[in-house]
Amino acid sequence: MTNGKIWLVVKPTVGVPLFLSAAVIASVVIHAAVLTTTTWLPAYYQGSAAVAAE
Repeated sequence: MTNGKIWLVVKPTVGVPLFLSAAVIASVVIHAAVLTTTTWLPAYYQGSAAVAAE
């Protein structure tokens, strides 16, 4: 393991859940930002028909 020394500073019982929680929070924030700033993604999730390009 390349970064094995991190577990000398942080216990795995603390570090692993902390890392996984950070990944989940980042994912939710990114998905929320994309859903609120785009118009096509919510429509795609709702299953509406695609608009033909002009």
